[in-house]
Amino acid sequence: MSPKPVLSFLFYLFSGALPCSVHAQTVNSPYSYQVRKRVECTHGAVVSAHPLASRTGAVILQQGGNALDAAIATQLALAVVYPGAGNIGGGGFMVAHLANQKNIALDFREKAPAAATRDMYLDSAGNPRTDLSQNGHLAAGVPGTIAGLFAELKYAKLPFAKLVQPAIDLAENGFVITEAEARNLNNTQDAFKKYNTVTPVFVKEGGWKAGDTLVQKDLARTLRLIRDKGAKGFYEGETARLITAEMERGKGIITAADLKNYEVKEREPSVFAYKNFQIVTMPLPSSGGVILQQMMKMVEDEPLKAYGFESAKSVHLMTEVERLAYADRAKYLGDRDYYSVPVKTLTSKAYLQQRKALIEPDKAGSSKDIQAGTISPASEETTHLDVYDGEGNAVSITTTLNGGYGNRVVVAGAGFLLNNEMDDFSIKPGVPNMYGAVGAEANAIAPGKRMLSSMTPTLVLDRGKVVLVVGTPGGTTITTSVFQTLVDLLEFGLSVEDAVNKPKFHHQWLPDEVYVEPAFPADTREELKKMGYTITQRGSIGRTEVIKVSGNQIEAVGDGRGDDTAEGY
Repeated sequence: MSPKPVLSFLFYLFSGALPCSVHAQTVNSPYSYQVRKRVECTHGAVVSAHPLASRTGAVILQQGGNALDAAIATQLALAVVYPGAGNIGGGGFMVAHLANQKNIALDFREKAPAAATRDMYLDSAGNPRTDLSQNGHLAAGVPGTIAGLFAELKYAKLPFAKLVQPAIDLAENGFVITEAEARNLNNTQDAFKKYNTVTPVFVKEGGWKAGDTLVQKDLARTLRLIRDKGAKGFYEGETARLITAEMERGKGIITAADLKNYEVKEREPSVFAYKNFQIVTMPLPSSGGVILQQMMKMVEDEPLKAYGFESAKSVHLMTEVERLAYADRAKYLGDRDYYSVPVKTLTSKAYLQQRKALIEPDKAGSSKDIQAGTISPASEETTHLDVYDGEGNAVSITTTLNGGYGNRVVVAGAGFLLNNEMDDFSIKPGVPNMYGAVGAEANAIAPGKRMLSSMTPTLVLDRGKVVLVVGTPGGTTITTSVFQTLVDLLEFGLSVEDAVNKPKFHHQWLPDEVYVEPAFPADTREELKKMGYTITQRGSIGRTEVIKVSGNQIEAVGDGRGDDTAEGY
């Protein structure tokens, strides 16, 4: 398919001044662009899962927008160019630090529809139907992304129409897909055909290849409705009618009332000290706000640097604190609007010392023996982006459809994918979700409830100034990846590139295995096996994005595990 003429904004976007002089000989366009893994700059930076989205955000910064403006534009662009996780049919979390020293946490997580019931994914014999919680119309929660964008707009400077226009142009005129996107689309062709009532644009007879142009006219029309009518352009009117019609055809349960009644929650950020730093992250229903704090505080007094990066001794300690935190996650964590979660106790020094005492030196723990702590009654497809601007505003946002391409259902006539976030509830106590995580009463399904999440957008402050912006996709591996990245930077003193790209490991209590990436050191694996660990090699763990700020210098790094790209000026 030959490229179509681009609109005026796109012409500026991809042929204007480049963000860093080091890249001055490279010009991006929707039909020819490059992945850039690292930039150094002084005015502002964006790092996200796709080159066109990162470039969109960087240009918004150049045009006078702040970090919030750039984050909104980047999210919208990701909904077009990264359909496996970028979205308007899902949800997410934002953590931000403003130049006026205010910390913000926005919860635009999906919600269970009003017709949802505790046992809706159990058959008549009480057996779990994970096929229904993970695929098709019934798997979708009420989307929160668009409401989240308009909640972010309160802190932005530019009009929404300007921020959404690049995404509209990319959807209307198309862009060429990368080899990775072609492979992902091809791997999902059968699911698209199986679960859709109308064949979506993602289906291509003969398959996709790198360099093909993906045009999404229906999505462009939906984005124009949102541009012209605000959030009501999604939650009411024509788009809402198309969503409910899709639900009726596919036996889903999201109604017009569910859409109209959706609300963003502005929550108190989870803030805790780590040595001389202040860490700001997302509170519940993000599990990260609790278990990241637990893990960081349990290693705070340990001489990790002396143990050595990815040595058996440091990995043993970090694995065991991951085990302890995830055991607590399974039992106690859920939506605090619906369940009493003992956050203060779970993150207290006394409790964490009690938990840490269970770790045996030089010996693997056992998840059969190590359960959640005793507390007195007082309860993997995602995408991440980081933005920092010259005023000192920093934004860390993780959004999700849950699985790759969500529930695989495209809303006919509206052009966007729906999520399969209902699977993040505990559909039955002890039954693992698609990421192997188990849950209990705290995360049981209830109408209007927000499902527990692993998304952990995080900022690190030093004397009130942002020094790190961090986050990653990856299901239950998100929080351990953020944990390891922070330790790599704050304790082991790794460069940002190494902290992002060196092999990662993961333990989540159940299953009782340590997952490692292929490049994880062989000698460390063998030492861990001798301690009693079961080591399982798997594919990539997360796609971490990091911005580091040192005085007036900004360094942004995109993960080498994907097409992640850093831009700045």
